Amino acid sequence: MRALLVEDNTELVSLLRKGLSRGGIEADSVGTASDAGHALATMRYSVVVLDLGLPDDDGIGLLRDLRRRGDSTPVLVLTARDGVSDRVTGLRAGADDYLAKPFAMEELIARIQALLRRPGNLLGRRLTFGNVALDTEGRRTFVDGMPHAFPARETAVLEILLRRSGNVAPKRLFEDHLFGLSGDVGSNAVEVYVHRLRKMLTDAGATVKVHTVRGVGYLLTEEKAG
Repeated sequence: MRALLVEDNTELVSLLRKGLSRGGIEADSVGTASDAGHALATMRYSVVVLDLGLPDDDGIGLLRDLRRRGDSTPVLVLTARDGVSDRVTGLRAGADDYLAKPFAMEELIARIQALLRRPGNLLGRRLTFGNVALDTEGRRTFVDGMPHAFPARETAVLEILLRRSGNVAPKRLFEDHLFGLSGDVGSNAVEVYVHRLRKMLTDAGATVKVHTVRGVGYLLTEEKAG
């Protein structure tokens, strides 16, 4: 499973990512409501952990926009605001749970797991284009119905391309999702994983092809036979 952390405290983010990883939950992170909206528009997450004290928004606006779009991804609000009125506001805006700082990592993991056990969440969603399918929760790739074990970063590249199939996916999207907060990203780092994915898809007999749009990003198209 994969979580999105919406938190501007980088030290806390580092601790959260390590703690969640020990609990079997991998996480991407962003520090603003604007970046969170962009991430949620391009990737499917099992759960969102949302801080209300963001530099560009109080978090409630992001939550309301998410629900207004019909996105039912579970959201756990994580904040220093522990007043009853704050909790009520968050829950009415569409939060599924509320955890006040400071907190125990074990409780955060337990609450996330409880959210994911609720009926009606978006686990197991499958993305399909051509003869390629991706189980976004199990992180399994299928070509012509046959499972293929693609590595984690190549799978992340494929997910972004599938969500933007027929449209160019900006290179920055790949950098953010593949490397997160790491600022040391080589100029050709994304191209390395795209190249590997191309070979894996070709070897598996995929009918889709990844094109490089120079200076912009990458485009996934379906190659018609004959």
